[in-house]
Amino acid sequence: MMNEIAISLENISKCFKRYAKPVDRLKEILLPQKNHAQIFWALQDINLNVTRGEALGIIGQNGSGKSTLLQIIAKTLTPTTGEVFVNGRVSALLELGSGFNPEFTGRQNVFFNGQILGLSQQEIATKLDEIIKFAEIGDFIEQPVKTYSSGMFVRLAFAVAVSVNPDILIVDEALAVGDIYFQQKCFERIQELKKLGTTLLFVSHDSTAVYKLCNRAILIESGKAVLDASPKQVIDLYEAKLLKRRDTHSESVEIQIVAKPDSPDQETSSSDQVLEEVIIQSSEVSVKFVQLLDENGQVVDSVISEQALQLSIGLLFLQGFDDLHIGFKVRDRTGEVIFETNTFAMREKIGKVYNGTFLEVIFRFHVPLREGEYTISLGVADGGFGEGLFKRSLVYAHNSAAFNVLRNNKSIHWSGIVNLNPSISINSSVYV
Repeated sequence: MMNEIAISLENISKCFKRYAKPVDRLKEILLPQKNHAQIFWALQDINLNVTRGEALGIIGQNGSGKSTLLQIIAKTLTPTTGEVFVNGRVSALLELGSGFNPEFTGRQNVFFNGQILGLSQQEIATKLDEIIKFAEIGDFIEQPVKTYSSGMFVRLAFAVAVSVNPDILIVDEALAVGDIYFQQKCFERIQELKKLGTTLLFVSHDSTAVYKLCNRAILIESGKAVLDASPKQVIDLYEAKLLKRRDTHSESVEIQIVAKPDSPDQETSSSDQVLEEVIIQSSEVSVKFVQLLDENGQVVDSVISEQALQLSIGLLFLQGFDDLHIGFKVRDRTGEVIFETNTFAMREKIGKVYNGTFLEVIFRFHVPLREGEYTISLGVADGGFGEGLFKRSLVYAHNSAAFNVLRNNKSIHWSGIVNLNPSISINSSVYV
């Protein structure tokens, strides 16, 4: 069994000491019987097994312990307690600058970092042209890396990291910098490594990237692993917790986790945890119905691609609100958001609602999507401001409704996520 395990963590905890003044460090050495430091546990009792070839997303707010966990797995940090087993060559993209000497040129750092990753000088020399070509930093390869922009730095670091064909690849937010073309190239390379059996640990605040790259995720909160499940389930819970944390009236809002083991869309994970829906529900709003209707107002659960659909939402308010807004998301079966909007973003003002008000809101739209299963997430909030932000989240419910998109045999042949219905014009000239 152990030869199938790429990473195993048993009861991992990491403690850091914080000193109010530099002299307190000296006092602790001279007077060890007295504690002069504040103890901070960055990780607490983490147990985790990752099998070979698995792609694990690590989700959590800044300061939750994600980077500390990766550094322990990469063995650049020693845990305070617990045991770490890592099977294979690890290539890690951690904090910017890790594994590089700022005084060395890019070329020198390729050899320097390559040796850290376990390559010989000859192996690095063989891969050098491939690394330089992938990084696309031109003549800067001969300049000290301290002169590099963050984007150039990541280009070179990623090129070196993936060139060694690692058994385990660790990426910590590194792909957040750089232009979209290089990011696409990086994602393509990661997918290639995954096909070769490379184990991936991926930290990112970009949920779309986690959906695309990972088949499993964990949520880290205050140094503890609070959920180990599918990326869809983990991100749903993470987003719900963020919304609740932003709510200044959080005492009236509850996060509910609703299990639906009989659902045909039920996903499984190595943790054997069942989590189908994450719901933020205020006691001040009651959702009476969420229905999908065709053009004639009939309830449906399927639609032909490019045809019209109506989303009907019924709400009963048990308290008044001054600036109510309602929105929805369309997500595919992996949880990736295909479309999202709300009345605030659409510049539609609902206005005040009062205690006892029943409200029906109908969104009408066409569905130019590829065949497949989709779900509707519902959001109700009060007090819109900025770029689609709200002062209070009243309802935030995933899987409020579901529908199938069927192929439109009258449409052009197309592939991708959405049909852009392009038009075409052709101009032909003959030059003599």
